[in-house]
Amino acid sequence: VQLQASGGGLVQAGGSLRLACQTSERTARNYAMGWFRQAPGKGREFVAAFRWSGGTTTYYTDSVRGRFTISSDNARNTVYLQMNSLKPEDTAVYYCAATRVGIITSQVRREDSYPYWGQGTQVTVSS
Repeated sequence: VQLQASGGGLVQAGGSLRLACQTSERTARNYAMGWFRQAPGKGREFVAAFRWSGGTTTYYTDSVRGRFTISSDNARNTVYLQMNSLKPEDTAVYYCAATRVGIITSQVRREDSYPYWGQGTQVTVSS
């Protein structure tokens, strides 16, 4: 599975961006897809994810819940991350990731649960 992330850029605090992650295969064949980010000098952290298991469940880290929304367009094999009310602390390189192996809830936020990764897209939020 190949992933191509796009949509990053420079935005003022309070602004919005929409990231896109296009996959080389049908998104519905992936059991989970997620977004992670890595700020300068810090480790990579979980941001948001989908898990397809019967129905669809979404997950968010506390710092973005209510501001970010993850969604998918299966016709376009693309997963989006709509980011609103951006803050300077959201500045990071954002990565999309996917797994085609079933994972449980406790694994969704772990980067080692995802064998497939996109190249990252830079998001910079100015104050």
